[in-house]
Amino acid sequence: MLGRAEGHGGSARPFLAWIGLLLMAVSFVWLQLLPSRPRPQVDIPAPAIESPFALVVLDPGHGGQDSGTMKAGILEKDLALDVALRAKRFLELRGVAALLTRTGDTYVSLADRAAIANARHDCVFVSIHFDDAARSAATGVETYYAAHQISGLSRVAAWLPFLEQAAAQSPNVQSQSLAAFIQEALVTRTQAVNRGTTPRQFFVISHVHHPAVLVEGGFLTNTEEVNKLATSDYREQIATAISDGVMHYREVLQQQEMPLTINLPGGD
Repeated sequence: MLGRAEGHGGSARPFLAWIGLLLMAVSFVWLQLLPSRPRPQVDIPAPAIESPFALVVLDPGHGGQDSGTMKAGILEKDLALDVALRAKRFLELRGVAALLTRTGDTYVSLADRAAIANARHDCVFVSIHFDDAARSAATGVETYYAAHQISGLSRVAAWLPFLEQAAAQSPNVQSQSLAAFIQEALVTRTQAVNRGTTPRQFFVISHVHHPAVLVEGGFLTNTEEVNKLATSDYREQIATAISDGVMHYREVLQQQEMPLTINLPGGD
């Protein structure tokens, strides 16, 4: 029986092999006759480009018992708050959040103003003021930046004297650039005399860890300028200019931070 079973199995193998080959051939022909379907495409989202900063801290100078410069019944603290509120509105209309260091006629110390900005992770700081001078002919707009700001390096330098010189010589490029953009916008919008940008170690900007500037929007001791500042339209121009300058600075930063285009290998 064993011999007969082996003989029967041997004769069946070629038959099964032919059946298999026939099925393979039929399957191949069937696949060729099917309509070709496009390959599924996977959409790879472009990498998100993070905004250079998410917040603008607007600092209306003075407030409360500190009136700042007073001329012809006009108080610097009132002008500064009015312009800051307008600038906040313009920035938010353009999609950038804004925060005021004071929203009313209250006194806020210089240290607290800087601390409000330093408590935020990602922002720029714009302090708003109006000038005075011994000469009534003094006129124009000016934007200040601190040549050196308090930073991690400068704090360490206080403990490690050999780092102090490096910290002092580190240029404040970001604040200087922000000042330049705001100053340019102020002159363009108001047509005021361009007094340029100036490095000055004002406490409120030198103690902020982020890009920080101080705007002087005109001289209250100049009759022509104080008359302009008394009008809503002129204050609107100053606020718009601050917004313009901040947005220009932001756009330039965003262009610099755009990622490189990567060409992935693929088909023809």
